[in-house]
Amino acid sequence: MTYDSVTFTSGGVTCDAWHFTGTDELATSAGRPVVVMAHGLAGTKDSGLEPFAVGLAEAGLDVLAFDYRGFGASGGSPRQVVSMAAQLEDYRAAMAAAARLPGVDPQRLVLWGVSLAGGHVLAAAAHRDDVAAVVSLTPLVDGVAAGRHALAHHKPSSMLRSTVEGVRSRVGAQRLMPVVAAPGELGALTLPGAREDYLAIAGPTWRNEVDAAVGLELGGHRPIKEAKHVRAPLLVQIADFDRSAPPYAAAKAAFKGRAEVRHYPCDHFDVWPGKDWFEPALEHQVAFLRRHLAASAVS
Repeated sequence: MTYDSVTFTSGGVTCDAWHFTGTDELATSAGRPVVVMAHGLAGTKDSGLEPFAVGLAEAGLDVLAFDYRGFGASGGSPRQVVSMAAQLEDYRAAMAAAARLPGVDPQRLVLWGVSLAGGHVLAAAAHRDDVAAVVSLTPLVDGVAAGRHALAHHKPSSMLRSTVEGVRSRVGAQRLMPVVAAPGELGALTLPGAREDYLAIAGPTWRNEVDAAVGLELGGHRPIKEAKHVRAPLLVQIADFDRSAPPYAAAKAAFKGRAEVRHYPCDHFDVWPGKDWFEPALEHQVAFLRRHLAASAVS
């Protein structure tokens, strides 16, 4: 399946996106439902999102997969900076752009997010009636809980080193560190196997660099508070042995959002293409969306 390259503007910056046109399985006279899709921490749309997008398009949904400002093919500077406020603004701008795509129903927006974006979709969907469904895959929904979770898997000295680099980047000139690195090295993700798992899906625009202040930014990230305000049907997919995004926080958000929950006996990256739990995760997304969007098409 092919896609069209499109752009939209967010915060005065041009963001790059791919538009996959879906089949007419879920179409009504108003058009097809459309998924807005984004990656997790420092991720780019060419890093593993396409197989998810293709699977959803074949099930009858258009998909708009985009890069946040400062990442991948999108514009913006400084580069490689994770700003929760800016990424949420980009997500909302992508929703507006998706609603303008030819052949789509602007009242049947579907928000899809993984990891860090799995939290963004909760905030982006809150209080809205034009969102028809939300998919939150292995979400990071609570920065405080994530910090506690990290302490169980990292040496305190390693976390302190990253924090010091973050403070230096925040108060002085920008300091970049690897997104993924080997255990004991400086990086945002240094758990055993994380580097290999991320590099396995990394696309040509992805860079193994992120502003070192990302840890400070994550500390205030709490989209779990918005879960109770999501009016649309919500699917939360939890990796029960997730070492990166605390599964108990995801479960708590799911309860607040009255979500359908799917559990997978795996780690954070094991739901990605090439891994054992990719197909089940995608099949559950398709079944969930068909069930709820077919119902909305009839009504």
